[in-house]
Amino acid sequence: MADLKYEIVERIAILSEKGGWTKELNKVSWNDRPAKFDLRDWNHDKGNMGKGSTLTDEELRNLREVLNAIDL
Repeated sequence: MADLKYEIVERIAILSEKGGWTKELNKVSWNDRPAKFDLRDWNHDKGNMGKGSTLTDEELRNLREVLNAIDL
Protein backbone atom coordinates (compact mmCIF):
# COMPACT_ATOMS: atom_id res chain seq x y z
CA MET A 1 0.00 0.00 0.00
CA ALA A 2 1.34 3.42 -0.95
CA ASP A 3 2.12 5.98 1.73
CA LEU A 4 -0.77 8.23 2.57
CA LYS A 5 0.14 11.91 2.71
CA TYR A 6 -2.07 14.31 4.63
CA GLU A 7 -1.97 17.78 6.11
CA ILE A 8 -4.45 19.12 8.64
CA VAL A 9 -5.02 22.57 7.18
CA GLU A 10 -7.54 23.75 9.80
CA ARG A 11 -8.54 22.27 13.15
CA ILE A 12 -12.23 23.03 13.60
CA ALA A 13 -13.50 21.07 16.61
CA ILE A 14 -12.88 18.18 18.97
CA LEU A 15 -16.24 16.46 19.40
CA SER A 16 -15.24 13.87 22.01
CA GLU A 17 -12.25 12.34 23.79
CA LYS A 18 -11.74 8.80 25.08
CA GLY A 19 -8.64 6.79 25.93
CA GLY A 20 -6.18 9.08 24.18
CA TRP A 21 -8.33 9.28 21.03
CA THR A 22 -10.28 12.32 19.88
CA LYS A 23 -13.11 12.52 17.36
CA GLU A 24 -12.39 15.66 15.33
CA LEU A 25 -13.79 17.77 12.54
CA ASN A 26 -10.93 19.26 10.55
CA LYS A 27 -10.11 20.45 7.04
CA VAL A 28 -7.57 18.00 5.66
CA SER A 29 -5.64 17.88 2.40
CA TRP A 30 -5.08 14.27 1.31
CA ASN A 31 -2.22 13.52 -1.13
CA ASP A 32 -1.75 17.22 -2.00
CA ARG A 33 -5.39 17.60 -3.13
CA PRO A 34 -7.62 20.51 -2.08
CA ALA A 35 -8.65 20.27 1.56
CA LYS A 36 -12.03 18.78 2.47
CA PHE A 37 -13.93 18.59 5.73
CA ASP A 38 -12.86 15.45 7.53
CA LEU A 39 -14.52 13.67 10.45
CA ARG A 40 -12.50 10.88 12.10
CA ASP A 41 -10.82 9.58 15.25
CA TRP A 42 -7.23 10.63 15.91
CA ASN A 43 -4.53 9.67 18.38
CA HIS A 44 -2.02 12.42 17.65
CA ASP A 45 0.36 11.29 20.41
CA LYS A 46 0.92 7.96 18.64
CA GLY A 47 0.45 9.26 15.08
CA ASN A 48 -2.62 7.08 14.48
CA MET A 49 -5.92 7.78 12.78
CA GLY A 50 -9.14 5.82 12.53
CA LYS A 51 -11.48 5.40 9.62
CA GLY A 52 -13.33 8.55 8.78
CA SER A 53 -15.36 10.41 6.24
CA THR A 54 -14.57 13.42 4.07
CA LEU A 55 -17.12 15.96 2.92
CA THR A 56 -17.05 18.68 0.29
CA ASP A 57 -18.36 22.15 1.17
CA GLU A 58 -21.68 21.30 -0.49
CA GLU A 59 -21.99 17.97 1.33
CA LEU A 60 -21.32 19.68 4.67
CA ARG A 61 -23.98 22.32 3.90
CA ASN A 62 -26.46 19.53 3.11
CA LEU A 63 -25.55 17.71 6.33
CA ARG A 64 -26.05 20.93 8.31
CA GLU A 65 -29.55 21.29 6.85
CA VAL A 66 -30.39 17.70 7.79
CA LEU A 67 -29.03 18.11 11.33
CA ASN A 68 -30.90 21.38 11.82
CA ALA A 69 -34.13 19.58 10.87
CA ILE A 70 -33.65 16.82 13.45
CA ASP A 71 -35.51 17.31 16.71
CA LEU A 72 -33.08 16.33 19.44
